[in-house]
Amino acid sequence: MTDTPTLAPAPPVAPPGITRRGGRWIDHWEPEDEAFWQRTGRRVARRNLVFSIFAENIAFSVWTLWSISSALLVAHYGFGFSAAQMFFLVAVPNVVGAILRIPYTFAVPRFGGRNWTVVSGLLLLVPTILLAVAVGNPGTPYWAFLLIAATAGFGGGNFASSMTNISFFYPDKSKGLALGLNAAGGNVGVALIQLGLPLIVGAGGLFGLVGASAAGVDLARAGWVWAALGVVAAVCAWFFMDNLSVSLATFREQITVVRHKHTWIVSWLYIGTFGSFIGYSSAFPLLILLQFPEVPAANFAFLGALVGSVARPFGGWLSDRIGGARVTLWNFVAMAAGTVVVIVAVDAGRWPLFLGAFLLVFVTTGIGNGSTFRMIPMIFQQQALREAGDDGDRAAALARGRTEAAAVIGLSSAVGAFGGFLIVATFGVLGLVNDGRVPTSAVATAFVIFLGFYVTCVLLTWWNYGRRGSALAGADI
Repeated sequence: MTDTPTLAPAPPVAPPGITRRGGRWIDHWEPEDEAFWQRTGRRVARRNLVFSIFAENIAFSVWTLWSISSALLVAHYGFGFSAAQMFFLVAVPNVVGAILRIPYTFAVPRFGGRNWTVVSGLLLLVPTILLAVAVGNPGTPYWAFLLIAATAGFGGGNFASSMTNISFFYPDKSKGLALGLNAAGGNVGVALIQLGLPLIVGAGGLFGLVGASAAGVDLARAGWVWAALGVVAAVCAWFFMDNLSVSLATFREQITVVRHKHTWIVSWLYIGTFGSFIGYSSAFPLLILLQFPEVPAANFAFLGALVGSVARPFGGWLSDRIGGARVTLWNFVAMAAGTVVVIVAVDAGRWPLFLGAFLLVFVTTGIGNGSTFRMIPMIFQQQALREAGDDGDRAAALARGRTEAAAVIGLSSAVGAFGGFLIVATFGVLGLVNDGRVPTSAVATAFVIFLGFYVTCVLLTWWNYGRRGSALAGADI
């Protein structure tokens, strides 16, 4: 008899680590591989998320700089702008930011997320320095202020590239919370500018705890402060963020998403959530000033953006657990109900009711922002798998779904931002037809229009993602 040799079991293969090359590019990135994620992926993704949030926060602050600056120009600098003119100063950055979100979306797959964050941070110097220069000249005409306000749209474009970039770093199971945190960090920038700018320029605020400066208001100071912060954001991105090779895609690969109906459905829904958030955040200070002049707007203007921002990660987290479509549907119902109460409060002229109802609407905008963005990766991966069929390459289909989802995140954010412009512009147009004033009846009319839009969002969500028999019902959307 001869002994049959036995082979020792092969040692387990260690999960591959991150493969890097020059320029802070990462060539190997597999967040869906649990071993890779636990070993190295989560730590790198978290670091990129932290500095992405910081850069986006500064960008949002610059984008909504005029939501508070326009009122200070009239109140402390003697510029005789009408209510309609002030609303259009606030609206112009929104529409420019919405337009810029389209090229910003395609910039990440073309240049890399870290590289584009550096560029977008440095672009914030344009609107901030121009503001500092313009307010120092009492002869600056209104049209010049409109052009300067338009450049603040650079800050609005940043959101699309930031969200597109972060979507590649995280596995599907964590995308809702990660995107919610990234977006919330940016959204908080609106609250910070509305709370911090009056304090920095000497206008007072913080519920009366800080009084106005005896030397008067210096709005240029805000321009210089946020210009410096833009530089800090660019430097941090340069040293601490990474580019992912898996995020690279051609324009042709991304633009194909425009042929999918779900691209336009989620974009419509995002008008209702993010469009409402940025539109209401921009208009809130002026609405307080015009509808309740006895209330110090600087003490309350930041609250709406703050509660809406804080609610956004909760919307993503909740959607990760019970489904984005379900959260989105009932959130729109709550948003519509809150809007009804706002209309009642405006007609009655009751400030406490108006503030409470409006803050409720702000909360629903934040929750809806998180839930809608959680839906996008799920929708497009499910769609890619169905197109591939049972015999198709599942890995290739999932990769294509991620690329398409990243493009839709950027494009829908552009459409949603345009909704913010429409909200503010609606108040401005109603002011124009009333000789520059925005009477109570016109404000109530505007909210009735917005209410009708929310009803369409409820119906669209239910028909496409909640109704039994719909193509994606039960697909964990």
